[in-house]
Amino acid sequence: MAPAETPGRRDDGPRWARLMAAAQDGSQADYARLLKEIVPLIRAVAAHHHRASDRVDDVVQDVLLTIHRVRHTYDPARPFMPWLIAVARRRSIDALRRRIRTEAMEVRDETSYETFADPLANRETEGREAAEILAGAIAALPRGQREALELVKLREMSLLEASAASGQSVGGLKVNVHRAIKALRARLKGEKDG
Repeated sequence: MAPAETPGRRDDGPRWARLMAAAQDGSQADYARLLKEIVPLIRAVAAHHHRASDRVDDVVQDVLLTIHRVRHTYDPARPFMPWLIAVARRRSIDALRRRIRTEAMEVRDETSYETFADPLANRETEGREAAEILAGAIAALPRGQREALELVKLREMSLLEASAASGQSVGGLKVNVHRAIKALRARLKGEKDG
C-alpha cells in the first residue's frame, strides 16, 4: 500500500479522536465518517488473524458493533488509535477462539448434505393407492359378498346385527364374508404379481 492508503496512519489518530468525541456529543455525521474511515484499519487487524475474507468481514462487523456498543467508554483525553486497535484485536481473537472451539466440537462430513430416498417418504401416497385398489376390488365383488363384507368387517357389526340389516341368514353371511375375503386375496395377489 502507498503511504496515503495505509490504514490507520499516525496522523489519523488525533482526527479520529476528534470525530469520536463529536460522536459522543451526538454528531451523527461525524460518527458515520469515523466508522467509514476506521474500516480499513479494522480489516487489517482482522486479516492478521484470519485468512478467509468472509471471516475478516465478520470480524469487521463485530468490531463495528462493539465500538457502537462501547463508544461511551472512550476517553477523549486519551489517544484513540490504541483504544480502537485494542477493541479490534480482542474481537478478532475472540472470533478465532470461537472458531477453534467450534471446529474442535464439530465433525466434518462431506456427504452430510447429500439426500437419500427415505423409505417412509412415500408411505402416505402408497397407502392412498392401496386403499383405492382395495375399494375397487370390493366394488367388483358380487352384491351379496360385498354387502356381507361391508357389514361384518368394515362396519364391525355382529353377525346378528348384520343379518337383521341385510336380510341374509347368519350362515349365509359367514359364507359370503369367507368367499369375499378369498376373492379379494386372489385379486390383490394377482395385481401385485402383475
